[in-house]
Amino acid sequence: MEKLGLNELREKFLSFFESKGHYRLKSAPLVPQNDRSLLLINSGMAPLKPFFTGEIEPPAPRVTTCQKCIRTPDIESVGKDSRHGTYFEMLGNFSFGDYFKREAAAWAWEFVKDVVKLPIDRVYISVFYEDDEAWDIWTKEIGVAEDRMVRLGRADNFWEHGVGPCGPCSEIYFDRGEQYGCDNPNCAPGCDCDRYVEFWNLVFTQFCSDGKGVYSALARKNIDTGMGLERLACIVQEVGSLFEVDTMINITNHVSSITGARYGQSAKTDVSLRIITDHIRSTTMMVCDGVIPSNEGRGYVLRRLLRRAARHGRLLGVERPFLYEVCDTVIRENEGAYPELREKQDYIKKLIQVEEERFCATIESGLVMLDQLIAQRKANGEKTLGGDDAFRLYDTYGFPIDLTMEIVEENGLAVDRADFDRLMREQRERARAARGDASALAWGSEQLSLSELPATRFLGYDTLACAGRVLAAVCEEEFVGALSVGQKAAIITDCTPMYAESGGQMADHGVITGKDGVFTVHDVKKTADGKFLHVGELTQGTLSVPEDVTLTVDSARRSSLMRAHSATHLLQKALRTVLGGHVEQSGSLVEPDKLRFDFTHFAALTGEELARVEEIVNEAILEGLAIDTREMSISEAKKLGAMALFGEKYGDVVRVVTMGDFSVELCGGTHADNTARIGAFKITSEASIAAGVRRIEAYVGKGVLRLVHELEHTLAEASQALKTTPADLGRKVTQTMADMRELNRQNETLRDKLSALRAVELLNFAKTEGGVRVLAMKVEEMSADALRSLSDSIRDRAPNMVCVLAVVTADGKVQFAAACGKEAVQKGAHAGNLVRELAKMTGGGGGGRPDSATAGGKEPEKLEAALEAVNNLVASMLK
Repeated sequence: MEKLGLNELREKFLSFFESKGHYRLKSAPLVPQNDRSLLLINSGMAPLKPFFTGEIEPPAPRVTTCQKCIRTPDIESVGKDSRHGTYFEMLGNFSFGDYFKREAAAWAWEFVKDVVKLPIDRVYISVFYEDDEAWDIWTKEIGVAEDRMVRLGRADNFWEHGVGPCGPCSEIYFDRGEQYGCDNPNCAPGCDCDRYVEFWNLVFTQFCSDGKGVYSALARKNIDTGMGLERLACIVQEVGSLFEVDTMINITNHVSSITGARYGQSAKTDVSLRIITDHIRSTTMMVCDGVIPSNEGRGYVLRRLLRRAARHGRLLGVERPFLYEVCDTVIRENEGAYPELREKQDYIKKLIQVEEERFCATIESGLVMLDQLIAQRKANGEKTLGGDDAFRLYDTYGFPIDLTMEIVEENGLAVDRADFDRLMREQRERARAARGDASALAWGSEQLSLSELPATRFLGYDTLACAGRVLAAVCEEEFVGALSVGQKAAIITDCTPMYAESGGQMADHGVITGKDGVFTVHDVKKTADGKFLHVGELTQGTLSVPEDVTLTVDSARRSSLMRAHSATHLLQKALRTVLGGHVEQSGSLVEPDKLRFDFTHFAALTGEELARVEEIVNEAILEGLAIDTREMSISEAKKLGAMALFGEKYGDVVRVVTMGDFSVELCGGTHADNTARIGAFKITSEASIAAGVRRIEAYVGKGVLRLVHELEHTLAEASQALKTTPADLGRKVTQTMADMRELNRQNETLRDKLSALRAVELLNFAKTEGGVRVLAMKVEEMSADALRSLSDSIRDRAPNMVCVLAVVTADGKVQFAAACGKEAVQKGAHAGNLVRELAKMTGGGGGGRPDSATAGGKEPEKLEAALEAVNNLVASMLK
């Protein structure tokens, strides 16, 4: 058996099946395309589902792939043993109604025996216990000895997922040797121990299940196979686990060079090294495929993996960001199969570094708090950390609940997860209530079956009006046969010139005119299967289903949308020119003469950078570059260097939008025919919206004119208020600000003098308690800064003074300031602890240093009782 590297095994598999007439299909991204049922691609066949269901015609009847996959349900087990991992690659060969069992089995055996050269006496085959056909193929045609064959039941060898296609499986096992086995004398393939490793599963999809136990034969039978690349590498390289495979151990070695920990040094360090190695490999691949850290969805998975790896780095003694450095090895080990890793190397490393830095900035405080909470629970003999504590860690310090649970469990405790989930639900409900219900009208095939209707033909690239026919009308989630004035509905027609909201571009508005009625369209949605839903209301007469109509786009709105959409292309090119090739679009919103553009970058743009971006875009507008839109194959588009814009779905034929020699993009939106029609471009804001993601908002065309008019009006009002002219406004503002600073300085001086006089006056009200003087008093009409200044002034006049002052603010809240002199502090007085207790009595919180502190309360009616308690509180502190 030749000890082939993982990368060699991948290429040998794909080349072998190419030699058998298979089309080599590139791995799909880890982010599912057009599949909302998956968070991340988790199997080799997941991206191919549309080919199996017939929704999309496959590129060839035979396909082979090596698919990147992520699985995280067992993330807590990763690192604790040597089997679990989150990222893996799945090799597969697939037949869509072409070959079946005979060829699948024969080629699998040929690959195992002649290409990989596994020792055949250690290879075993399992079949479904009722599948005599597969048994005969393996034994009688291929020649596998019957003592190397096993029949297994439905749980092991029948693939089924609810209603739909299903079928028996045949699995290929490798005997790793008795040293990996169990004590069961009947140990054989199918046993749960580590001796017999199943590394290749051949699924023979030949039935259709009704979900009630009835199976009918499929007219078109399929083959779906899956072989774990890492698992095959373990066998071929004769290593004990996936973490010892060549590409993995090279990543671990890089981690070791940074941490100083060596694999095999101890069980504890091995856990951390496995976690870091696995997680940095997963996160590098996820970031490359467009996942960005966030607090939900796949972004949360990424953040959770990164933070778990970063914490284990700290357990190995590395408190600085370091994971981004290990990316270099991950990329080097995988770039042969996935060249996009090298292309995006700078972006991947920077995003991971930024996320590490964010975590380092918050983890220390969170860990201190968590350690205190754990110590308190242990001291009290408790076994559970409350959900409210876990939620506070999440909400305040960004601690993922999974990380909290892991640390708590390492200390022999548990987290009240149910209570945490309740608090999370309440927070989401509050957020939804704050946003308001923006989806009161939900049009689409989720509510009603539109599958019988044909896809709508979109004609809006070439015309703003067309004749069409109403095929259906949906009103209050029901099909209706006619509409009357005032009824809100969604109308489906056979064709339309109206653009549906897509790729960030807002939908067209317009009218649908029938024989006796006019339907005003204020939104257009597109279903996954291509039906356009014109959302609006009937404003005149009546409209019937079916009926011949004329559909007309609001041309002024369309023009303003085209100007803004074309400007996004210019903006992306300008950003890449000024900031670098790592800039990629992460989202957009195209409104009439206004745009919002999200992009990957890791620092706020300087004033000079923003000015340069704006200048480049306006220069391209003034050049009057011709905007050309053509359809071509995806391969031709790539040869032109076309870039994909976020949110677009691309098939074999794509639309390529070129703007002179300036920009080449793939885009399904509508555009002006010349950059000069954009008119002008003006950036109004630039800000961060997530780790490593920035957002620019800008106006174009008439939007810029409106912005200029608004600014002129604002300048006129400001000039009038300062009794000057717009031309002289800058000088006047500078002079006014200088005058205000001088007045503030004088005010501070007077306040200090008054505070000193007031301090002398208030000292007379102090009482003696345990050898210190105590003053507790409510004062009137004083700011928080003035209150603290006065309390400090009183303290400075008497070293044995404990001073507590309070004021009720204009909004009905309580503000405390406390100060303790040097002698009072030596005797045990503590200003921070004192105000903390007083704040609790008035429904608030706060604290500070022993000599000076502030706090606040929400219940002014309890202030008097709190001040009366000061003497007792001071007495309890004194030594």
